[in-house]
Amino acid sequence: NNNNNNESNNMSDRIPRDSDNDYSEVMAKTRRDFAADKTSSKLDHIGHYSVDPATTAGNIENFIGVAQVPLGLIGPLRVNGEHASGDFYVPMATSEGTLIASYNRGARLLRDSGGVKVTVVDDAMQRAPVFVFNDAREARDFGLWVEQNVEEIAAQAETTTSSGKLRNIEQYAAARMRYLRFNFTTGDAAGQNMVGKATFIACEWIMKTYPGIQRYMLSGAMDTDKKHSQINTLHSRGKRVVAEVLIPGELLEKTMGVTAGVLFKARQINQVGSFMAGSSSTGAHAANGIAAVFIATGQDAANVAESSSSIIFADVDKAGNYYLSITLPSLIVATYGGGTGLPTQRECLDMLGCNGAGKVHKLAEIIGATVLAGEVSLMSAVLAGDWVTSHDALGRNR
Repeated sequence: NNNNNNESNNMSDRIPRDSDNDYSEVMAKTRRDFAADKTSSKLDHIGHYSVDPATTAGNIENFIGVAQVPLGLIGPLRVNGEHASGDFYVPMATSEGTLIASYNRGARLLRDSGGVKVTVVDDAMQRAPVFVFNDAREARDFGLWVEQNVEEIAAQAETTTSSGKLRNIEQYAAARMRYLRFNFTTGDAAGQNMVGKATFIACEWIMKTYPGIQRYMLSGAMDTDKKHSQINTLHSRGKRVVAEVLIPGELLEKTMGVTAGVLFKARQINQVGSFMAGSSSTGAHAANGIAAVFIATGQDAANVAESSSSIIFADVDKAGNYYLSITLPSLIVATYGGGTGLPTQRECLDMLGCNGAGKVHKLAEIIGATVLAGEVSLMSAVLAGDWVTSHDALGRNR
């Protein structure tokens, strides 16, 4: 009897699921009722949405509703890219007061300066398996074999995907291990799952073909998935994007209340502070803009961990104009697959003209320009004394 009671209690604690049709409003409500009962909470807002639960299949499990994040708009933001050209109104989802206002102010300054020149300079997504041998010499010999057989390894990997292409394989030696970093281009998808499957097939072929391998792991952690790393800063992960602008000195002082000279000196001081702190970024807050656009457009929000790494460079010319650039070495974005197909996220992509195939570099350029707008605005606000007062007026401090 006790066993039967325990089994009954365990069943009652399980989140309800329907093996035949789990993505329905009936099941969503069943789970909301379950959660309300188990947690003694009212779920009045979570269950109000326009999304068809069926469209969330592949994006989430145990669907109960939506978390509604406020959505704002900045712009027009002028982008002078190779794929994004013109004025854009950028949707940004955030709960941080002042963020939209600050990015909008930066967008106005950049537009009045002639726009942001944005360039995608590299594009690669990784999976990094590790192979273990009896000793370092065997591992070294394996590395030579990999170099000689890259074409066949690529052919094996690419049997799993029509859009993923193996670009090259980096190699790193340690102890009796050989770490391989497979670099793929992935079309309009972010591609982590794509390259994972492709690399698995390639590794299985290697195991059958090359003798003497003790074992392998599909990831030896040198792909640094969803965490910052120096290797991604140097070698790129996702899109490597450079956004740059030359701001007239008079316009900068008129709009932001700071001179180019003061802003440049502050940048030098911040570089030292970032170095001493061991920061992954020499910028002010790239994560703010990236996270807000990611949520709005259906990107994997966890990729902010890698994508927000940034390198700022600034200069002042003889005429007193302020040159500012930001390099995002590991911006992971998609316009196809994942959360980009969800209804509200698709609408946001439509606003940017970035929905569907052939648009991923365009989206990367727009995000690069957006981040630059936030950088110049926040840094100016700190120096002009507007930072705290803005949060008092518009933000959480109110």
